[in-house]
Amino acid sequence: MQLYGRRSSINVQKVLWCLAELELVEGADFQRIDAGLQFGVVDTPAYRTLNPNGLVPTLVDGGQVIWESNTILRYLAATRGAAHLLPLDAAGRSEVERWMDWQLGALWATLRVAFLGLTRTPEPQRDYGAIRASFAESARLLRIADERLQTRDYLALDQFTLADLVVALAVHRWYGLNDRFRTLLAAQPEMPSLVRWLDAQRARPGFAVSHG
Repeated sequence: MQLYGRRSSINVQKVLWCLAELELVEGADFQRIDAGLQFGVVDTPAYRTLNPNGLVPTLVDGGQVIWESNTILRYLAATRGAAHLLPLDAAGRSEVERWMDWQLGALWATLRVAFLGLTRTPEPQRDYGAIRASFAESARLLRIADERLQTRDYLALDQFTLADLVVALAVHRWYGLNDRFRTLLAAQPEMPSLVRWLDAQRARPGFAVSHG
C-alpha cells in the first residue's frame, strides 16, 4: 500500500493511527509519501488522476484507490477484518459512524476556522471575531461529548473504535489551541470527562505513531 499525505494533516493522522491499530508498520507494510502544502505533489497530473480533489490523504491498495479520510478508515477496517474498530452489524456500526460523521461534518468543520486562522493565517490577516466564534462553538459541541463520557470510557461502544480515533484527533487540536492561545480565546467551561478520555486516547501507541 501507498499512503499519500504529510504527517501533520489531521486527516492523514487518522489513517496512520488506524494502520497502527491494525499493526501495520510504515516502511514494512505500507509506504507513506509526503504530499500537500510544502511537499507539493497534490497539484501534479499523476496525483490528480488518483485524487481529483488534490487533497490528502489518498490510499493506494493494489489496484484500489481510496480518498476521503473516513472512507479510508472504513475501507481498512473492512478489508483487514477489524470489526473491533468498526462493527459488522448495522446497529453497532451506526453507533461508530455517527460519531465519525459528527467529527467530520460538525466538530472539525467548526473548529478548522479557528485552527487555520491561528496556525496558518498571518497575524495581520486574522479575523479574531470568526476565530473566537469558531472556538466557542466547537467547545459547545465538545460538551456534548463530555456529557456522553461522564458514564462511559468510550464514545460509541464499550471498546475503542474508529469513533474515538477520529474525535480524539480533533479534541487534541482544540486543547492545543486552548493552551497556546489562551490569552486570545475566551475561557471555556471545564470538561473533565473529555479530558480523562482524551488522556486515555493519547496513551495509545497508535496516537504516538500518528504524530511521528
